[in-house]
Amino acid sequence: MESPLATSFDRAAERYERGRPGWPDEAVAALALPDCAEVLDLAAGTGKLTRVLVRRFAHVVAVEPLPGMRGLLERAVPEAEALAGSAEGIPLPDDSVDAVFCAEAFHWFDGPRALAEIARVLRPGGRLAVLFNRPAGQIEPPVPGLSERMRSRGHPHRRHALVDSGGWLEPFAGSPFAAAPELRLPNTQRWGRDRLLDNLASFSWIAGLDDDGEREQLLREIAGLLADVTYTVPLETRLLVFAYASIQGGS
Repeated sequence: MESPLATSFDRAAERYERGRPGWPDEAVAALALPDCAEVLDLAAGTGKLTRVLVRRFAHVVAVEPLPGMRGLLERAVPEAEALAGSAEGIPLPDDSVDAVFCAEAFHWFDGPRALAEIARVLRPGGRLAVLFNRPAGQIEPPVPGLSERMRSRGHPHRRHALVDSGGWLEPFAGSPFAAAPELRLPNTQRWGRDRLLDNLASFSWIAGLDDDGEREQLLREIAGLLADVTYTVPLETRLLVFAYASIQGGS
């Protein structure tokens, strides 16, 4: 994750921790891994998914390149082994984990390099789970003017379009990873005003605004649109599980 927008998450680490949704236990249970499995949370951020993994598995490694995010992860999930590293340079030996989980991050990777590293650390027959939380409806109560205000002051980076378009899947063509059908799980959130604002502030294109004054002015404008109520934010977790077959074992 070397792009300026990817590294901007460190600037918004505290807001990311407060504002990003967690993950349903069912998303991890869907892999049907034994409790003794050794698993890797790749690009773990502040440990949103790591929290779910440590409740299920005895040994969880969480790799995160950004020091601010990793510091929060270490404090929030001390049960995990937190390491500095990236998808393109995983600090683990060959054949060391039974599964790799990647939440809200694969679209930031250099896909071919990341898949080569994931294949290197996975044991034969291991699995790669890629997860995204995506909108599944309109916020209730509605926030008049929010979409217009955000469109007028910035725009989502093209990498976000890779998620909904499926463009992030292109590096899997010809790889030793075969996908099962996508699983979709409800993950509706109920957030107060401050939590919703933290969530919006953690978007990479907002956190990545070069001018601190411009970023804070945009957040003040957004805050002015939010009421002191509990918002229902419909989300769904999308999960794709890829079975890994080594070249030696066939694909």
